[in-house]
Amino acid sequence: MTKSALQIARAAYQPKLPKALKGAVKAVAGAATQSVADQEAIQKLFPNTYGMPLIKFEATDEVANFPAMNVGVILSGGQAPGGHNVISGIFDGIKNLNKDSKLYGFILGPGGLVDHNYMELTADIIDEYRNTGGFDIIGSGRTKLEKEDQFEKGLEILKQLDIKALVIIGGDDSNTNACVLAEYYAAKKCGVQVIGCPKTIDGDLKNEMIETSFGFDTACKVYSEVIGNIQRDCNSARKYWHFIKLMGRSASHIALECALQVQPNVCIVSEEVEANDMSLDDVVTSIAQVVANRAAQGNNFGTVLIPEGLIEFIPAMKRLIAELNDFLAANAEEFSQIKKSHQRDYIIRKLSPENAAIYASLPEGVARQLTLDRDPHGNVQVSLIETEKLLSEMVATKLAAWKEEGKFVGKFASQHHFFGYEGRCAAPSNYDADYCYSLGYTAASLIANGKTGYMSSVRNTTAPADQWIAGGVPITMMMNMERRHGEMKPVIQKALVKLDGAPFKAFAAQRDQWAITTDYVYPGPIQYFGPTEVCDQPTKTLQLEQAK
Repeated sequence: MTKSALQIARAAYQPKLPKALKGAVKAVAGAATQSVADQEAIQKLFPNTYGMPLIKFEATDEVANFPAMNVGVILSGGQAPGGHNVISGIFDGIKNLNKDSKLYGFILGPGGLVDHNYMELTADIIDEYRNTGGFDIIGSGRTKLEKEDQFEKGLEILKQLDIKALVIIGGDDSNTNACVLAEYYAAKKCGVQVIGCPKTIDGDLKNEMIETSFGFDTACKVYSEVIGNIQRDCNSARKYWHFIKLMGRSASHIALECALQVQPNVCIVSEEVEANDMSLDDVVTSIAQVVANRAAQGNNFGTVLIPEGLIEFIPAMKRLIAELNDFLAANAEEFSQIKKSHQRDYIIRKLSPENAAIYASLPEGVARQLTLDRDPHGNVQVSLIETEKLLSEMVATKLAAWKEEGKFVGKFASQHHFFGYEGRCAAPSNYDADYCYSLGYTAASLIANGKTGYMSSVRNTTAPADQWIAGGVPITMMMNMERRHGEMKPVIQKALVKLDGAPFKAFAAQRDQWAITTDYVYPGPIQYFGPTEVCDQPTKTLQLEQAK
């Protein structure tokens, strides 16, 4: 394939490893405290993989002869920078244990396991993909491994290829599936280990043992570069307010990290909106007030960062969407008979007074999206709502009213952006290249030590890579019971932005200043070569959380 200059240069990069993983290792067990409220339910569902100890790897002089082992790997869910380095780490890890070990990749995600679609990943293939972005080495998919017939179909090909361990690289749902699969194979004594690796650019798969999910560092740096470019344009033309929506439906980690990097005039944090029981009008008013304050100084420009999932965090909007879902599910046939021009009035008449008032206040395009665009379960596809346009239109309306009252003396014109896919397949930052390679190598060590139902864990990552701590955490330790599609199911709890955490506090301490002054930072592109202070820095979120 034709290679870019960056690919050619990155091919020579040697990812760093924790010192404990260099050479022979031994697993040291530590206490695992179950941190969920649903311990009995989790233990009942996972009797064979519940209550296992935490694992930490330490270097040893002991010489161990590991038999050759075949290992499978799956990329699951959305792409994240560094996935290829996880696979490279697994490959190098199992080859270091025994040069005759083999690695098989299942094509297009978990569906490849069920459909027996696979390829052997040889050294030549692996070397083509080291330090590159994307998941294109074997592709990814969103098939959920939940049913017994899927487990059995997967077991058929695992036995056929003599695969003794399977590594599933994914987010919270994918690692939940990995845990379910590990339990099933352990209960049936199939002799197949299952290990998970923490992936998601959203940054919402983390806890005491998982400092960050891979890809978050790179994606935030990619978004921050582009936001910085926009802010420089914004500060040059001085005539537009840029409303920028960022990925992160379930949590605001990306928006918060980007805010810490670029210092926008406004950044909405969904978790704060929910905690303060803010209405949509409250959010709009807060933005409009910043616009008005800057206009009073002659600055009719600025930037607003918006998390993708904001709408679902506004309590009143959440109630509106819930009532809409229930009403349209029960009255789908009647609604389909209403002329499009009359649908808005029809909905307003049928809703409760509180929700009818909110619905009536929405721009027509957004109101239509709430009633027409449904997912296969009949629910609103919130991610399709153009929140950035919704907010700018409502801000414009409010400012127009304020102008008539003499409360707003400036001009308001807006531009809209949504940054999502742009960050998912970027060439990984040095941090993600090292972190992902270490996660893969750690997964190989967990396999070598006979572990199953564990997630690969690499900690202390604000220190130089040589000092990182490698080990494993039982996936059951991260689970709780949640209602999904009407049933209580075990899931890994999503990590939301902590309003009492250091990253949010650092943002909150500065945002009033950023709102009124133009303190933009322009991070520029990711740096791969040069001083470590420039090239190897983790996210500001991680640095603040680790107080380093």
